[in-house]
Amino acid sequence: MTRHYYRPLVQYGPIRPSDAATLAGGWCWFTQVEIIQRGLPSRFVPAARIPSDVLHKLMAPRAPFGPVSFEQPRLMGILNVTPDSFSDGGRFNGAAVALKHAKDMAASGADILDVGGESTRPGAVEVPREAEVARTAPVIAAVRDALSTPISIDTRKAEVAIAALDAGADFVNDVSGFSFDAHLAPLCAEREVPVFVMHSKGLPETMQNAPQYDDVALDVYDYLEERVSALVNAGVPMERIIVDPGIGFGKTIEHNLKLMTHLSLFHSLGCAILLGVSRKGFVRKIGAVETPHESAHGSVATALAGVAQGVQVLRVHDVAETKQALRLWRAATEGEY
Repeated sequence: MTRHYYRPLVQYGPIRPSDAATLAGGWCWFTQVEIIQRGLPSRFVPAARIPSDVLHKLMAPRAPFGPVSFEQPRLMGILNVTPDSFSDGGRFNGAAVALKHAKDMAASGADILDVGGESTRPGAVEVPREAEVARTAPVIAAVRDALSTPISIDTRKAEVAIAALDAGADFVNDVSGFSFDAHLAPLCAEREVPVFVMHSKGLPETMQNAPQYDDVALDVYDYLEERVSALVNAGVPMERIIVDPGIGFGKTIEHNLKLMTHLSLFHSLGCAILLGVSRKGFVRKIGAVETPHESAHGSVATALAGVAQGVQVLRVHDVAETKQALRLWRAATEGEY
């Protein structure tokens, strides 16, 4: 039997029908759902006609990650402490300069600070665990001493996560979907750590070598569903999991755009969604700019497209600019501020 996938047709604004269903306890709502089957035309039905368990997953408010609740969009500020990040490699190496940037992002409205010590840009090679720990743990310790803002460690490796958690990190963000290091998921379960689980295709060294999918939106959905199940089986509760479709990780521009137009599909996993489009290559390409720093406007525009589909967390370089855009987007769509 061909599997059914459910994508709510998301709307927003204060004027809504009486039968509208609130999406994930947030700012969006829906009355219609697209039912997708591989190889068959889509069908569109009223929300009340889909299975009750699916409707519950779509509507249920997402549990907070510690002090971070998801009734409104949240910003994850990127703090790369690597010499070779595609966007800001080398700018924030060292605890002192990294701490200043962390303070700036927190003051600008970052709800989470995401510290990474290994570039996972296309073509990047693996960083030894010892080097990654040396880059990230001192920075996390310095940020934790100075700020109360929650911190996530962006790593694929349990050894790095242990050092980060011991230094004061609160969450683990794994671009490999907890498939790179078999010890990482049990560690997060044991230490009761909320996690971000991302889809990527292959390793950074090779992920952009002609990636192919049968249907990128459904294939990514299936992968994330399997990874969520694996995390739950490892002892990480559903309410401590956020999913990320992995824009730019083993995807062409066409793949990225298909995912962007189908972001609301991932709400039926029952988890909050993280979207990372900041300064990505497809933003630069479509925006007709050459460098990552020139793509701030396009990054903000793409992030707002995610918010319009109910995405709860935006991973961004340009915190102040995105925060301002969110304020104006919500004021313009809700009619108040």
